[in-house]
Amino acid sequence: MTSGFDAFTGAAVTMREVSVTYRAGGGDNVVAVERADLNVEPGSIVALLGPSGCGKTSLLRAIAGLEEPSSGEVVIGGRTASACPDPASSTKRTWVQPEQRDVGMVFQDGALFPHLSVRQNIVFGLRATRKKFSKPEIAARVAELLELVDLADYGNRMPGTLSGGQQQRVALARSLAPQPKVLLLDEPFSALDTALRVQVRAEVARILRDIGVTTIFVTHDQDEAFVLGDKVAVMQNGRIEQFGTPDELYRSPRTPWVAGFVGEANFVVGTVTDEAAAEVAATPIGVISIDDHRTDPTESQVQVLVRPEQIALAAWSDADDRPVGEAATVAAVEYYGHDVRYELELDDGTTLAARTHSTELFARGDRVVATFQRRQRNSQSAAFSIGRPRPADDR
Repeated sequence: MTSGFDAFTGAAVTMREVSVTYRAGGGDNVVAVERADLNVEPGSIVALLGPSGCGKTSLLRAIAGLEEPSSGEVVIGGRTASACPDPASSTKRTWVQPEQRDVGMVFQDGALFPHLSVRQNIVFGLRATRKKFSKPEIAARVAELLELVDLADYGNRMPGTLSGGQQQRVALARSLAPQPKVLLLDEPFSALDTALRVQVRAEVARILRDIGVTTIFVTHDQDEAFVLGDKVAVMQNGRIEQFGTPDELYRSPRTPWVAGFVGEANFVVGTVTDEAAAEVAATPIGVISIDDHRTDPTESQVQVLVRPEQIALAAWSDADDRPVGEAATVAAVEYYGHDVRYELELDDGTTLAARTHSTELFARGDRVVATFQRRQRNSQSAAFSIGRPRPADDR
């Protein structure tokens, strides 16, 4: 990283009860974002994760100033960028124009000007701002940015001659040119093929962490959100369902829907008991310590989240010393090299997914014993009321 980027200062972003409403055909109002609260720390990277149509892009555009919220407040770097108070309140409406927010934005397709060279596209990013730069400053800044995104020799190339990944890096350089306090990325890698997407997102993550700019990005890809995000806001139907670190979301989801959206999830029925003063549930695959999210704490029957990697498998034996657990039949096998995913059918008709190391392989039709692994780090599992909604296949 060159010394010219030492002046990057990420700004905190705060959203308080922000709602975004659109006027639909027929005059009806459609709520895209509903009473969203979000606190983004300076210099951090936050992902807005959710299925298509959940409101994540609308939330991003509200931060950028491309959409005006119907209610709530957006604060960037301690300065109110927008405030739309309750009509009954005496507080005045506040609105800061997009170009005055010190925010950069990268769109899904990069949105480069095809008739301008790489260098000219980056220069445009400098000139489309309130800040004034001299010609020597512009030349130096463009050179620094090209080096930062590893395209130092590509300044005279036209966008049409670049790969998709290179185009996205040029778009990133253009957005970083005026040194914004906040960078917004809207599905920046979705147009790239799988292999290139993994490579480019690693390069972009390195750049963003090197310069320390506050970054908020939209994605529907759980892997992408977890790899890049210091924290992740999971959205559904216009609401932020949960906001936390990837580990918190994966191990301690607040709802069955979040549990299934951020990773593969099994739900087994358990009976709540009390074991050594710790709340646990007895399930077909063992006694599990639970993180209680019941809507009614008096309920004795719960659905317990079990991740596939929390299930240990052993070969079935008729001997008395066989492993304790639930008998199951291997219904399907998916071999990935580093691990294996099994689909299991328990004798009571329950189906479970299990992931284990590939050191011991089972074949389709094998009889096995499935057991919950209690010794894993943070072996508590989320427990929910029976009947609470589980995730649909929209991940």
